[in-house]
Amino acid sequence: MSHVANVALRNLSITLGGNQVIRDLDLDVREGEFLVLLGPSGCGKSTLLHSIAGLNEVAGGSIAIGGQDMTGVDPCRRGIGMVFQSYALYPTMTVEKNMSFGARIAGLPKGEIAARVARVAGMLQLTDLLKRKPGQLSGGQRQRVAIGRALVREAAVLLFDEPLSNLDAKLRADLRRELKLLHQRLKATIIYVTHDQVEAMTLASRIVVMQGGQVRQIGTPAEVYERPANLFVAGFLGAPSMNFIHGEVDDYGFFRAGAVHLKLRQALPRRAVLGVRPEHIHLHAGGALRGKLALVEPMGNHQVVWIDTGAQQLSCIVQGNPLLAPGDAVSFDIDAARASLFDPDSGKALSYAVEQAAAPAGALTLD
Repeated sequence: MSHVANVALRNLSITLGGNQVIRDLDLDVREGEFLVLLGPSGCGKSTLLHSIAGLNEVAGGSIAIGGQDMTGVDPCRRGIGMVFQSYALYPTMTVEKNMSFGARIAGLPKGEIAARVARVAGMLQLTDLLKRKPGQLSGGQRQRVAIGRALVREAAVLLFDEPLSNLDAKLRADLRRELKLLHQRLKATIIYVTHDQVEAMTLASRIVVMQGGQVRQIGTPAEVYERPANLFVAGFLGAPSMNFIHGEVDDYGFFRAGAVHLKLRQALPRRAVLGVRPEHIHLHAGGALRGKLALVEPMGNHQVVWIDTGAQQLSCIVQGNPLLAPGDAVSFDIDAARASLFDPDSGKALSYAVEQAAAPAGALTLD
């Protein structure tokens, strides 16, 4: 990789078919980072990526790559390499010709092109496949070729649009690992679109969580998972997703929801939502809270159990394979230090002000 570049988006607005998909978006992609745009279908992440590539016109704002304004510049002059979900390979060309296509169009010397193809093919384990055509390759091999074509261009920024979504689970895991290792080796600037949170959490230096054309949170994988900025991010990340418990804050600074009492460090609105990840609910004999198991899902090295509390079900991750069955009475505790609090009206996080848990023994009912 001959050089890398940062990307700066300022007040970016994008309109497609008369609908405003992105409005006044600001985003800074740091040089050499692996930035993942994550969100549900229709949130605008692919539209944003295509606009950075120059495939979509922008209605307002600017796109700068490496400090140069590229807002109205043709895609071929933006210094980017793009990998699509559908591979987009030329079926009549060999792997070697597909990988070298962009470099040949750019008019690079044949010797330089051959050296780049050989180097990239070695990195992606494609050396023995260079004379084959796409129809003779597996899905994983075709995606490697598409990635290789972007690398051969030695682009300043690499853009990936859900490149693994057409592959089966094992291939996705294999290629995910290869992409991570490739980034560590090349230090390239990568912007990667996915709706798969596992891809986002494992690949990203930082994650941009999007909803409805807006950025809802930017942070490291640990930050957006452990300290979600709002209810949307909290519920979107995690499988099973975060448990939400609606309750009241009393005059003494306690969050109360049935038998759950949490001491808060500061005054909060009268109503609040407690967010608890499944792995932060712990089953044990001395637990202060009670419930019955509604469902047990074996997951190999752990189990997901659903606890019926009377008013709602809570998901809980149990490590190992203890003998658990639906109908079992269980006791459990909530790890208050790892919990989040949200304003039920705005959805925004409430400063994570949980101090300690205090829950009397008895049936847990969440009103």
